[in-house]
Amino acid sequence: MTMAGQTINDRLLAARHSLAGQGLAKSVCKATTEECIGPKKKHLDYLVHCTNEPNVSIPHLANLLIERSQNANWVVVYKSLITTHHLMAYGNERFMQYLASSNSTFNLSSFLDKGTVQDGGMGVPGGRMGYDMSPFIRRYAKYLNEKSLSYRAMAFDFCKVKRGKEEGSLRNMNAEKLLKTLPVLQAQLDGLLEFDCQSNDLTNGVINMSFMLLFRDLIRLFACYNDGIINLLEKYFDMNKKHARDALDLYKKFLVRMDRVGEFLKVAENVGIDKGDIPDLTKAPSSLLDALEQHLATLEGRKVSAANTPTQSSSYQRTNVKSAVSALSSTSSAFGTAAASSKFDTSNGIDEQLKAQVLAEEEAAMNQYKSKVSSPTSSGAGGASAALTNPFLSSPPASQAGQPIVDLFGAASAQPAATAAASGASQALATKASDDLLQLGNPFADMFEASGNSVAAASTGATGDAGDGTAAEYAATGSPFDWGAADDDGRGAQ
Repeated sequence: MTMAGQTINDRLLAARHSLAGQGLAKSVCKATTEECIGPKKKHLDYLVHCTNEPNVSIPHLANLLIERSQNANWVVVYKSLITTHHLMAYGNERFMQYLASSNSTFNLSSFLDKGTVQDGGMGVPGGRMGYDMSPFIRRYAKYLNEKSLSYRAMAFDFCKVKRGKEEGSLRNMNAEKLLKTLPVLQAQLDGLLEFDCQSNDLTNGVINMSFMLLFRDLIRLFACYNDGIINLLEKYFDMNKKHARDALDLYKKFLVRMDRVGEFLKVAENVGIDKGDIPDLTKAPSSLLDALEQHLATLEGRKVSAANTPTQSSSYQRTNVKSAVSALSSTSSAFGTAAASSKFDTSNGIDEQLKAQVLAEEEAAMNQYKSKVSSPTSSGAGGASAALTNPFLSSPPASQAGQPIVDLFGAASAQPAATAAASGASQALATKASDDLLQLGNPFADMFEASGNSVAAASTGATGDAGDGTAAEYAATGSPFDWGAADDDGRGAQ
């Protein structure tokens, strides 16, 4: 089957869900088709909307996505992971809470797609796309599991917490809680960095979209991580021996992860992300690590360098910590600005050329529609025909003003005419059918226009007796079929 569009399996599955009345399952199916592009934005937006609806079952939605991840086709599996990640990032928090509180994890540690030996014209040598994408699917699933576990441990999403010096959650956290929080954050960041892709691996719209979601998470995670390390350094020299040992170990791991984050950002730059949108990494001076180790050695009673007296050591440590906090604060500012930007939030992984083609087709279809449909007030044959067939005009077209038309709804307008005849107000007889509540117009108006005019003339100069004319009787009774309301010629009694 071709990868240029939805496959027969996609269409059959969507039709099956439609016949069964399973709208949510159909939407999940549409978002996770076998088409080798990222999930379409309209399907993702609809599923995000569903997470905010109280009558939508979040467990059912999550289980549908997990079920799709058990498919044999790598495209379906990958897109189910992308859709889940998107809902984690932009959906209602209930979705994240369910994934964290249940055992519904992605068991894809051994996933390998050997059956889809096809490249669909995507330029993959030997048609090994499914085989080549399988490792990234396994790593991506592991990261999503780590993201859920982090939420379970902390009861909040690191990508959504407040950042910065004033209101940052990790920046203002006490030392004991900070030492418990940073390892959880490190584990999630490790899961993300283990995705470990290079620019030549990003060969199709599916993996490109997952990379953009991971890039967004990385910016937010490292902004929090950096805030936590600044807070840790500020409290380091006031910690006891055990806490200082843990803090030093966390700082050493932070330096390693900072290098790996730099490598990830280089890949992002190589795949076309504007360099101005990639935050700068400013490292702390290497002398800070020596100062931290010397302080810990002092707490543990180990020998320190003879060149450093306690007074010199204290001054040296304060200077290094101050310069390190200044350097890391600039990194926090850069990552915080990038994290606050919504530029990457609207990325849907669709190729720009495909997007331009779709927009051009929509514009052409709209222009064609506008050329067929003209305004009711426009001149020419087209405008006249539109005016003749428009039931929403407040008055009938001038071309039909003199034509007799049949009035099957004359009873409603003839009864006020009879009342006006009895009171001498003959102007009420001129009530138009187009003066109804919605001004929809009456295509059957004035059937008995001539007869109505003769009745009006008779009623203005006589005693109210309609005489022997049948048209006068119709006007007085309000309906040609309502004989019970006839006047005093005696036929009403019959």
